[in-house]
Amino acid sequence: SQFVKFANIEEDTPSYHRSYDFFVSRFSEMCHSSHDDLDIRTKIRMSGIKGLQGVVRKTVNDELQANIWDPQHMDKIVPSLLFNLQHVEEAESRSPSPLQATEKEKESPTELAERCLRELLGRAAYGNIKNAIKPVLIHLDNHSLWEPKIFATCCFRIIMYSIQPQHSHLVIQQLLGHLDANSKSAATVRAGIVEVLSEAAVIAASGSVGPTVLEVFNTLLRQLRLSIDYALTGSYDCAAGVSTKIIKEHEERMFQEAVIKTIGSFASTLPTYQQSEVMVFIMNKVPLPSSQQSIEAGKAGENRNRLTQIMLLKSLLQVSVGFQCSNMLTALPSAFLDRLLSAALMEDAEIRLFVLEILISFIDRHGNRQKFSTITTISDISVLKLKVDKCSRQDTVFMKKHGQQLYRHIYLICKEESNMQAHYEALYSMLMLISIELANEEVVVDLIRLVLAVQEIAQINEDNLTAYNRCALFALGAAYLNLISQLTTVPTFCQHIHEVIQMRQKEAPYLLPEDVFVERPRLSKSLDRLGPEVFFWQSKISEVLGGSGYNSDRLSTPYIPQLTDEDRLSKRKSIGETISLQVEVESRNSPEREQRAPAEEITYETLKKAIDSVAVEEQERERRRQVVEKFQKAPFEEIAAHCGARATLLQSKLNQIFEITIRPPPSPSGTITAAYGQPQNHSIPVYEMKFPDLCVY
Repeated sequence: SQFVKFANIEEDTPSYHRSYDFFVSRFSEMCHSSHDDLDIRTKIRMSGIKGLQGVVRKTVNDELQANIWDPQHMDKIVPSLLFNLQHVEEAESRSPSPLQATEKEKESPTELAERCLRELLGRAAYGNIKNAIKPVLIHLDNHSLWEPKIFATCCFRIIMYSIQPQHSHLVIQQLLGHLDANSKSAATVRAGIVEVLSEAAVIAASGSVGPTVLEVFNTLLRQLRLSIDYALTGSYDCAAGVSTKIIKEHEERMFQEAVIKTIGSFASTLPTYQQSEVMVFIMNKVPLPSSQQSIEAGKAGENRNRLTQIMLLKSLLQVSVGFQCSNMLTALPSAFLDRLLSAALMEDAEIRLFVLEILISFIDRHGNRQKFSTITTISDISVLKLKVDKCSRQDTVFMKKHGQQLYRHIYLICKEESNMQAHYEALYSMLMLISIELANEEVVVDLIRLVLAVQEIAQINEDNLTAYNRCALFALGAAYLNLISQLTTVPTFCQHIHEVIQMRQKEAPYLLPEDVFVERPRLSKSLDRLGPEVFFWQSKISEVLGGSGYNSDRLSTPYIPQLTDEDRLSKRKSIGETISLQVEVESRNSPEREQRAPAEEITYETLKKAIDSVAVEEQERERRRQVVEKFQKAPFEEIAAHCGARATLLQSKLNQIFEITIRPPPSPSGTITAAYGQPQNHSIPVYEMKFPDLCVY
């Protein structure tokens, strides 16, 4: 107590010779007292904590004193305070908040140690944060306090609330560095560090990541990939394949989920533009067939690729759920959307579902997603209480740019035999959300054409889909057309859709969502013998909507997707299959296929013409090269003379045209005032005439 009184004395002149090393060592030793008598032990520990508090107060702001922030001092002070804090978790389990503790508990070593630690961290300047945090990390390692993570979380909650807000990102960076240093520790230890990171990011809120935003996510994604390797190889040393530690796959899975959750926590603290950068960064890490350099061969490589794709898409979904952006062009830049949609055509059903969920989270800007979680033919759309805004100009531009790309991928996903109920629910949600969030009349027309084409997939069944897949596509079309007809509020359109649904209820209930999307679907194998009355007809829909101002010509045109190289790569076809598919698609989709002439017989003359045409192209290319070279190397006077001669020729031609077109009307006497081609004195000179701006050269 005498030292505390001394520490509180404000001195006018600094002391140059005073040293506190002995006091730091002695007070730290008192903090670790293990006296048999509980009361005496408590008093000794509290005296030690008060002594350390006095040392901090006496030296922390005095630059002439020994620097209390040096590692030699921090390595004693911080562990001593943490040692007395280790009972906090038991106190918290009894009392929900330290503020509700009794007066006696407020005088306990744990409470005093917490106050002292908060005071110490609150005084820490930018350059001292590292020295103050490092002993905390070492203490948690030495005492195995990352697992369980309760005490570690409590410590960093105190740290994040105590330090100055602008220093938060330094704590985050030290935790990330510690995670890298423990990359070969047990999964439970790494999971503890990651979950503490997540808590720290939420507390720090905006600015927690600091200037190295992508470096934070790069570290987390690297840890994710390492964990996947550990789980697949069963070893922390992937090269050697030998490990003294037993790796438990379920623990690695828990660690992976913790990393994904932390990625979402970090992203939620960032401004919109940085969230967008993070999503592009994550998407570029996803190994895709269209980016050959990132795909690994072999069975082990396929497993690693698949797990990496799933984990990264899960991370992307975590970020996209908290992403809010009114401008879709900003939210989904072309390069990002191309890679994301490429993943939508993977053969793995789980990956396709993740992609659909990510797209839905982007498109749903008014929280309508949950209202379409169940596929049904609801009779009154007003009960859904949808939030609908008028399609903005940016949304219109986005759909003009990317609409056909989205439609094509929806169409191709519908043809996948491995689709389950969750896929059809996601497709239904996506169709409805596009209709509500991004649709004008043109988009509505295209979506109706798309759904009718999906109905045709199930009807014709060229892809040999199962009965469940076919019934699901029929039901999906019915549910969508039922809602879109009510959104368009065209009575005749609603009537046609309602009539077909009623007919299905009587004759083919297995074509409606109420019978298909249930725990035990009621299906039929006689789908090839259905009558025309249970189908939605494009001609009828085109007729009823065309009468209400919709584009009937476009409505009556069947939807045919144009396949691209990227679509074929995503399916990982063999070379032979890819070529045959390309030939088939080109022959099927060519608009001139009906008028195509028979194949021309290849003779000597045709080959000679082909060679001659190549020669002509070479001559034209050489001529262009000479012109460019002339303008690059010729003297300025020569180029000016050449251009001047051409300008004079052009002017003379223009004069002739003006003379012909601006001839005055004939005189009343009927005589011609001037001969054809002669200048007419009384006509307006060309230089005085006023021409429209577009006509002036």
